[in-house]
Amino acid sequence: MDHRMPAPAASGPPPSPAPAPAADAAAKTAPSGPKPTLVLFVRHGKTPTTGTSLPGRAKGLHLAPEGVKQAQEAAKRIAKLKHVAAVYASPLERTRETAAPIGAAIGVRVKPEPGLLECDFGAWTGRELKDLFKLPEWATVQRYPSGFRFPDGESFAEMQLRIVSTVERLVARHPGQTVVAVSHADPIKAAMAAAVGTHLDLFQRIVISPCSVSAVLYGPAGPVVLATNSTGRDLTTLQPS
Repeated sequence: MDHRMPAPAASGPPPSPAPAPAADAAAKTAPSGPKPTLVLFVRHGKTPTTGTSLPGRAKGLHLAPEGVKQAQEAAKRIAKLKHVAAVYASPLERTRETAAPIGAAIGVRVKPEPGLLECDFGAWTGRELKDLFKLPEWATVQRYPSGFRFPDGESFAEMQLRIVSTVERLVARHPGQTVVAVSHADPIKAAMAAAVGTHLDLFQRIVISPCSVSAVLYGPAGPVVLATNSTGRDLTTLQPS
């Protein structure tokens, strides 16, 4: 007679079944979020005061003849792109005059966007740069802009928050499309600094020339800078590396 005891039954919960192949396939095909939006930042063309004074938000400043030609050239470059859905512009004359040929070239009506306005220079509005260079505050403007507010005007930090918030709204409005944002040098520099993760105190190192195009692709994983201060490159070659 066999007196050996039977082996005890295994304790604990049974092993989990392997995931079904259909579940794996569904996980791989799940949507990853909205499609990226390409934003083309365009600075307005040259004006009679470009490089000599701070016109700020003062009205009545129009493009110089050279600026008109620059705007027309920018329009030709942008017209080569496909699926440009919208053109937005700061409400000032020089930006609207720059945006007009772009809108005409791609067949859309330019929409005013106050969030693209120039920085509010307050009491410095209209002053000549040669006089501002002599002020002790000018060193702060260049080296510590995050801590500077223009007298009776806007701070650089407020300006950056404004332009970044505006871009977020435009991107949300145009998922997977290309939009043009015609603005001014300082707001575009602040937007580019934010896109590359550079502190505002270093944004003065970025150059944004009249009618230059700076391109940023905004997607779920964050922005990708495709071009900065481009004045002659074929924009159809822009793509992430």
